[in-house]
Formats: sequence, structure tokens, C-alpha cells
Amino acid sequence: MNLFPRLTRSRQGCHRIAQLFLACLCLGAAVQSGAADKKVVVLGIDGMDPKLLQSFVDQGRLPNFKALMEEGSFRPLGTTMPPQSPVAWSTFITGMDPGGHGIFDFLHVNPAKMSLFSSMAEAEAGGAPIDIGTWSFPTSGGDVRLLRKGETFWEMLGDHGLKSTVFRMPVNFPPVKAPGRALSGMGTPDILGSLGEFSFYTNQRRDWPPVVSGGRIYSVDLKDNSVHSELHGPTNSFRRFPSSKSLELQRKGKAVEIEYEQPEMTQEFTVHLDPKAGAAKFVVGDTEFILKEKEWSDWVPVEFEAIPVLITVQSAARFYLKQISPTFELYVSPLQIDPDAPVMPISYPSSWSSHLCAELGTFYTQNLPEDTAAYNGGVLTAREFWEQMLYVFDERSRALDYLLKNQDEDFLFVYFGTVDQGSHMLWHFMDEQHPAHVKDEFLKDGIAKLYEKMDARLGAVRQVLDPSTTLIVMSDHGFAPFYWGVNLNTWLLQKGYITLKDPSQGTSIESFGNVDWTRTRAYAAGLNGLYLNLKGREKQGIVQPGAEQQALLQELEQELLALKDPRNNHSAVSLMLQPGRDFHGPEKDHGPDLLVGYSHGYRASWDSPLGMFPKEVFVDNRSAWSGDHCIDNRLVPGILVTNLRITQDSPTLADLTVAVLDEFGIKPPKDLVGKDILESRK
Repeated sequence: MNLFPRLTRSRQGCHRIAQLFLACLCLGAAVQSGAADKKVVVLGIDGMDPKLLQSFVDQGRLPNFKALMEEGSFRPLGTTMPPQSPVAWSTFITGMDPGGHGIFDFLHVNPAKMSLFSSMAEAEAGGAPIDIGTWSFPTSGGDVRLLRKGETFWEMLGDHGLKSTVFRMPVNFPPVKAPGRALSGMGTPDILGSLGEFSFYTNQRRDWPPVVSGGRIYSVDLKDNSVHSELHGPTNSFRRFPSSKSLELQRKGKAVEIEYEQPEMTQEFTVHLDPKAGAAKFVVGDTEFILKEKEWSDWVPVEFEAIPVLITVQSAARFYLKQISPTFELYVSPLQIDPDAPVMPISYPSSWSSHLCAELGTFYTQNLPEDTAAYNGGVLTAREFWEQMLYVFDERSRALDYLLKNQDEDFLFVYFGTVDQGSHMLWHFMDEQHPAHVKDEFLKDGIAKLYEKMDARLGAVRQVLDPSTTLIVMSDHGFAPFYWGVNLNTWLLQKGYITLKDPSQGTSIESFGNVDWTRTRAYAAGLNGLYLNLKGREKQGIVQPGAEQQALLQELEQELLALKDPRNNHSAVSLMLQPGRDFHGPEKDHGPDLLVGYSHGYRASWDSPLGMFPKEVFVDNRSAWSGDHCIDNRLVPGILVTNLRITQDSPTLADLTVAVLDEFGIKPPKDLVGKDILESRK
């Protein structure tokens, strides 16, 4: 029986109707997504600078960038204020300024506790544990949470039936769930939960400072040409032991509630040295390998046992045998989340990191893998850092080649961070005016060499892409020299905005531990942030909201714009912003009250962002970290090079987000602050 008699047609008529219906569906999809076969590829190069790029192009060193500029367009790309990578990439990701996405700095302040925390992600504890003796079993698993707000542009693409591959996008840990695939980048921790903590082993511990930022130094003994030590993993959440402090108080007869500590998980390793051969045999768990002096290992699996037989934590590390004699020195990279068995969510879908591992081998997963901390702390030399940096670059290059050969997405993004990390650490080799300048005939051209390597990568991309594919090469910010540090908290102290409990201890206590908050009106935290000690927000706030608050903001803004370095009479600050006044969106009042844009050559010191108070306001920067960009954003734009014509003279990161959506015919949501700046293909 025909249930729809009025729709009965001949076979030929039905076929024509079906064709028409299918054509309408296809037309609707094309209208919705812009074009059914549209493809966009974005090469994201952290820290590439427009002036350096143009200079190297003019020198004939970057033929592929020159060809792409001639095919399409090149412009400096306006960055965010502050021009910090988490802030800038979050704006590109969401199309919103910090008032919308809520990322203002690498470090944010918890005003209720007056403590600093990472702005990008946070860990959440599991359910209340059940304790049995020294064992502790949580009733539910913990979690990690991305702190960036706002919808990503590739989620918007997914809403229109488009699939994306997003490889190592910063501020995307854990990765958002959207049609396609994603691997997290900047902000991804190591298995300790830090953004990268190396280990260094030596039998001459006295030759090193008590603390080296970004790593731990361990003392080892050399016996019978062998070294026995251990790798230190995360705390074991399944174990608990009474704290030594609690036991000591009990021994003194005091009635105290027992406090418990969780021990670190460890993995023993042994190094058998052969000084005559200049080599050593390593035994790490079930893995054995041999390294010569000055040689790097490949990836070594490192397994930590949480519950014997039942639960283990897998990671991976690289070993570098610095020297065997006259002293033993061994560097071990931060313990990476193993991409083949990740203990935290680093990819979407969760199986994609394992798939990449099968195709590419084990690879760096941690935050920014170029170990700037080890170089800055003297654990790695400049040449050793160079070798490690190029290893990271080669890993990214292999991944790019693989992704290009296996394209099945509408949108592809691949991130490279080596130019940024190299520009931070190599600037003083090329800049004779830098306080930390070092002569090195090879490394004085190091930054240019990194640009050349990226040029070769661009050439590889252009060779395999279909001419109809939109190609965008962009960076989040540029670069400038970092000659002088500004101890902003010291300036606030000298001007009476901060009062210390014990002025004699001002330089030695971190995290504002010496601040008298009952007599403090303002403080600086992070690289560009300045906060008022606001009543009702800060734990011991004293500044009244409203008229007093606004008057203090105006006063600080004017005084900082007038601040000069007495050593050279240079202005140290060239821009001040008030997020509550100058940004848009629901998060604009949840960050710093003022953003400080330092002048060319200046940046926040190393101590002030952590709540310390050195004696001098202005100090020479003599560290290897010699280039930077956390200054007035107008001084460090990024780059935009594309095979399309750029229709605006001064495009911005937020504009580029809108332009990507427009390439697929998608109208941007109202909360995006940019405009389309690319001419569409005819």
C-alpha cells in the first residue's frame, strides 16, 4: 500500500526530484560553510618579528617568504596588550580581547589567598579519599580544567560541518572538543604538574647555587666508576605518611592532629662510566643505552609505580651526558607526558596522541620544550641549548610533513615555537649593545638561521598545497632587546604604595610574604600587571571601590608614564591600559587593574613579578634571556604573510580570526572584536 499516493511519480521523475533535492542540500551546505571544497592552512610561528623578517628577506636569505609576499601580501600584525603569548594566542583563538577570554598574563592573582597561579589551566582534586593505614584511595578521579574563556574559531567551524586539525595550539590544554583533531601546546604540564622542570646530577654539588630556577640539582656519589641515583616523579596520591613536623611535636608530648604528606614516586637508574672510552652505559628500569660524553639520548621511557603491579605512571625523558671527568654532570629533560600513554588529556580525540606517536615516534609534549631555564641557569651551554632546540624543531618539522601528507580536514593549524625561544636566548649574541653581549661567530647569526629554517618549512608547505588553498603564515608578536629590568614593586615601595613588615627582609621573601597589606594600596604581579589592594576583593584590601579606586588608578597611570631611568634619562614606560576601561567582555574586571607597557629595551625584572623587592628600581639584564616582547604592544607586532591580498594596512590578531571564519563564509559572533582583512578568492 502506498501511504503517500499524491507523491507517486514515475521512476524518471523521482530521479529528477532526488537530483534537485540533493542539489539544494549541497547548495545549502555551500552557503553555510562558504565552499564545500574550501581549505585553509595556517602556519603559526611564535615570536616572528616583521622587521627582522623583512631584513632577512632583503638580504636574500628567505626566498620562500619573499615568493609568498609577492604572490599575496605581507603586513605587521597588531598584537594584544600585553603582548604575552598566552594572551595573544587566546585572542587569535577566540577573536576576543582579554576582557572576553580572561587571559591577562602568564600569572594571575588569587585575591582571596594573595597567591599566584598559572593563568592557562588548573588541576582539580579527586573526591574525598578513603584512608587505610599508609594507603589513600580517592573516591573519584581528579581533573584538569582549561581557564581560557570563549568559543574557539575551530569550534565555530565545527558548528558549520567543518573539520579542523589543530597541532600544538597554545592555551588549549586540555584540548577543546570539536570536529577533527587537536594536540595541546603551550600550557601543557610535565608529569610533575609544572611547565617543565629539568634534573641535573653532579658529584660536585658545591659548584652550583642552592637553587636553579626551572630545575633541580641533585648530588651523586661516584663509586667504582658507577653512579646510582633516582628520577623524581610526581607525588603518589595513593600513599600518605605522617609529617616529620607532626611526629616531632608528638615526641615532645604535645597533643596535635597528625598532618600527612604524600611521597614522591621515584625510578632508580645506574650509570656505569668508562672514562677511557669517554662513554657510559645507562640502566633506567628495563631500558639500557650507551652515551658518549657530549651526546644526547633519544627518548627513554620512565615508569613510576603508584600501586605495585596495579597502577603505574608512564613518562619519557631525554638524557644528556655533559661530562664524565673531571666531574660527573648529567642533564635529564623534564619528564614528559608520554604521548603513547598520556596521564593527562593532551589530545582530542584522546587516542590521537598515541596515533601520532606510532607515526612519528615519541615527541615532546611539555609546554615550551626548548629548555631555556637550563640554559639560563648555566646547566646547558649556549651550543648545547642550540642542539636541543634544533631537536625540537626537527620533531615539529616531521609532524608538519606528516600532517601535510595526510590532509583530510578543512582547516589545518601547525605551531612552531623555536623562533620565539631562540630569540629570547640568542639576542645577546647579535646585539653588541646588550649588557650580556657575548662574541660567538656562529651564534651571532643564530636567530637568522632559525628564520632560514622556517623559510625551508614554508617552502615545503607551498610545494604540496593546492593553489586554491588559502595559506596564512602568522605570529603572535614580534621581538625587542631586553636591556634593563624594572623592579616595579620596588618602585611602588619607594613611592609609598607598598609597606613591608620588615624592611630588612625585602629582597629575600617571595610571593609578597613580607608585605603589610593593612598599609599597602597597590602591588605588581606577573610581567605586566599592576593591582590595587581593593577592599572586598583582596583578602586585606584597603582601597575603597569607586572614587578612591579611580583616583588611584589615574595617579598610578600618570606617575608611571612619567617614570624615567636616572642612569640614562630614558622613559621606562610608554603605555598604560586600564582593562576595566579599555577592554570588552565579562572578564575585563577579573584581571589586573592596570597593564604596564614598557618602553623599548625595558621589561619587568626577574624578581618583581614574583613579589620580591630588590634594592634598585632599574637593573641591567645580564642573563642569557636577552630578547623579549612583554612591553608596549605597539613596539612588537607580529607578522602576517598570506597568498591573499590583505585589505587593511594595520591588521590585528582579532581581525585574523574573523578573516579565517570569512574564508568559509561564516559570519562572526557579535562578541568578536575584529573585522575581515583578507580579500576572498574570486
